[in-house]
Amino acid sequence: MQQDEVAARVRQVIDTAGVSAREFARRIVIDPSKLSRSLNGTRRFTAAELARIADIGGVDVGWLLGSAAGAAAAPSPVRSPSAPRPPAPSPEGGRPLQIVRETVRLIAERGFHAVRVADIAAACHTSTAAIHYHFPGRDELLEAAVRWCMDEDTRRRADATAGTRHAGDELRLLIELQTPRTEQQRRQWCVWLDLWAEAARSTTVGRLHVEYYRQWRGTVGDVIRRGIEQGVFRPVDADGAALALTALIDGLASQVLAIEPGGPDDGVPGNGAQAMHDALIAHVDACLTAPTATAD
Repeated sequence: MQQDEVAARVRQVIDTAGVSAREFARRIVIDPSKLSRSLNGTRRFTAAELARIADIGGVDVGWLLGSAAGAAAAPSPVRSPSAPRPPAPSPEGGRPLQIVRETVRLIAERGFHAVRVADIAAACHTSTAAIHYHFPGRDELLEAAVRWCMDEDTRRRADATAGTRHAGDELRLLIELQTPRTEQQRRQWCVWLDLWAEAARSTTVGRLHVEYYRQWRGTVGDVIRRGIEQGVFRPVDADGAALALTALIDGLASQVLAIEPGGPDDGVPGNGAQAMHDALIAHVDACLTAPTATAD
C-alpha cells in the first residue's frame, strides 16, 4: 500500500478518536513532529507505531496497511472482536501510555538499567509479549519514556503559567515547579538524573536530552527577555542568565535528592527543598531583579 494511503487511514483513525493530532501522538507515545511528518508523507510509520495506532484506534493493523484480511476493521466506536489484540488495554490512554508511565515510575525507583521488561509487564498486569508488541526493544521504550517525560514537564509548565503576564511571577512559578517538594516531583527528578547518565552513553537519549534542554533554557530565556522589556529584570544577557539559572536548579536539585525527606539532614539550614527554593529566589533577586522592581 502506498505511504500516502497509510497516512490517510491513520488520519481517519485520529478523526474517529475525536482528538487533536498532538493528543493522539501523546496517546501512542511518539513525538508530535514524527506523527506530523508521517502524516505528510515525509516519514514512514514504523511497525511498532502502526501497532500502537491500531491498538489505540481499535482497528486492525491489516486495515491500516490495506490488506484484505483487515478490510472490515475500519475505525468505529466499537472495537472489532475479531481483530487480534494483546491483553486488555488499560483504561487511561491505552496500553502504550500505561507501559510508558509504569516504566518511568520504575526508572525513578530503581534506575533504568535495573528495570527489566518482566518488571514492567508485572506492573502493567500483562505479559512481556504485550510489552514487545508495542515497544520491540528497550531502546525504543527508553526513547518513549524520555519523550513522555519531556512532554509532561512541558505541559505542566504551560498549565501552571497560563495567563501569567508578570515575568517575575512567571519565573517564580517555574522555580516552584522545579523544586522537588512532593513525592511526584522527587520521582520526576530521579528519572531526569538517571536519564542524564544514560544520555552520556546513548546517542538517541543524548539527542533528546539536548533537545529538551534547548527548549527548557529557551523558555527561561524568553521569560527573562520579557521581564527586561517590562522593567522587572535588569538588561542582562537573557540566554546567559537562563543557562546560569537552569544549571543552578539542576545542581541544587541533585543535592536535595540526596537527602531523605523527613530525615536528620532535611531540616538542617541550607539543606532540603525549601533551602533550594530560597537560594534560587535569592539568585534571581541578586542577579536579575531590577533595583526599582518590587517582588510580588
